[in-house]
Amino acid sequence: MSAKEETIMEEERVRFICKRTVVSTKQVEPGQLYRLSVLDHVMEPNHIRLVYYYRCSKTREPGEITKKLRESLAYTLNCYPIITGRLVKEIDGTDEKNELNRQWKVKSNDSGMRMVEARATGTVEEWLRNVNREEELKLVHWEDIYHDLPYYWSTFYVQVTEFESGGLAIGLSCSHLLADSVCAMMFIRAWADLTLTRNMMAPPLFHSLPPRRFANHRLIANNNQLLSHYIKSCALTATPSNVAKDRMVTVTLLFPDPLVRARNNEPGVSAFEILAGVFWVCVSLAKGKRNEFMDMSLCVDVRKLLRLDQSYFGNCMVYHKVHYSKPVKTKDRLLSLSHAVQEIHKTTKRLDYDTVMDLIEWLSSNNSNPISNGSDLVCANLENMASSRPMMFEEDLILSHVSCYVEGPVAGGGQFIVLPSPSCEGPMSRVVMVSLPSREMVKVLDDDLLLSFAPVLLMDYTKQTY
Repeated sequence: MSAKEETIMEEERVRFICKRTVVSTKQVEPGQLYRLSVLDHVMEPNHIRLVYYYRCSKTREPGEITKKLRESLAYTLNCYPIITGRLVKEIDGTDEKNELNRQWKVKSNDSGMRMVEARATGTVEEWLRNVNREEELKLVHWEDIYHDLPYYWSTFYVQVTEFESGGLAIGLSCSHLLADSVCAMMFIRAWADLTLTRNMMAPPLFHSLPPRRFANHRLIANNNQLLSHYIKSCALTATPSNVAKDRMVTVTLLFPDPLVRARNNEPGVSAFEILAGVFWVCVSLAKGKRNEFMDMSLCVDVRKLLRLDQSYFGNCMVYHKVHYSKPVKTKDRLLSLSHAVQEIHKTTKRLDYDTVMDLIEWLSSNNSNPISNGSDLVCANLENMASSRPMMFEEDLILSHVSCYVEGPVAGGGQFIVLPSPSCEGPMSRVVMVSLPSREMVKVLDDDLLLSFAPVLLMDYTKQTY
């Protein structure tokens, strides 16, 4: 087979049927405005893509499951008026001539959610054995914002792809301006619950972040590393020149429970902190850091810290810089890992209510640019999205895999996202999606420290063409 014929076949693996708009079944209050929080505004240029893969145990007529999901989506959207609305810029304050006072808001107008319907060849199992980053992103439609006509731009897209020989993929993309990865995943769960049981177990909550603390004099960046990181990151107006120009590739790894547990030498240390330490050590070496760790930011959910319900809808994940100023003199990789894990654990423990509120209050008092992590490695923690309830749209649709991408300036010079693994793999098992420049990925995957965890390769970057 020639290279040209192979390319044509790959392009035909996904065939797009149509794009339509799904509207909620109940009319919303026209003209209602949803004001976005300061944590929303700093995420404006970024977006999120999720892909959920389902195995199917019975044969269906083409388009049958898509039709059912389209109908249940309309009922789900009754609880999500912020998704069916559209972006507008309204004046905040009294100075109408000052463009800095114009802030994005969402106006309720029943414009609906864009839905793409598609077909893919083979089975979902065959797809997962041969998928790469470029092909996976074909399963989740996204369109960049129309800055000239934002009122017509959908901030959320869903794509339903039926596999001709069995299986289903559900892709969700959204602007990070409106939601973080936790919100996006909770929306998929709400949709699944409503489809399966006709009941939404955890409807979204739309309300403000905690109120500002008056007579507060704690806003000193030197004493708050979270705030200090945002002050510096919001001042970055362009992508730093030291970000690698090499092609970005993605792999997905499953880390078995026994080997993660075996590295847990400190009480209270989570699987996320251990795996964050592994990649911090391995990527630092791959980037040429011989006696030091590279800069890294942890992305963590602070809903619990702010005493908010898990169903809070809006951005509530913050980026916290990890500092390790001591030289890494040891050649013992396990000892280096221990240092890294201890520093990550201390950093996460330093996050508390007042630390996050300092950040919120500083952002509220400053017309900040969106956050950019520059060339930092970014590690996002989504391990708490595991649930005892399976995420099922129908009894015969079994969830087999979830992929998550966060794209934009906040992603830094590479990122890895720690996700829950299937429950049968054990409580400390995790799935990690790693996105790095290709030359660095080669070195990381050959690193003895990473290999000592015996990770299972679920998506292989070597299948991607350069």
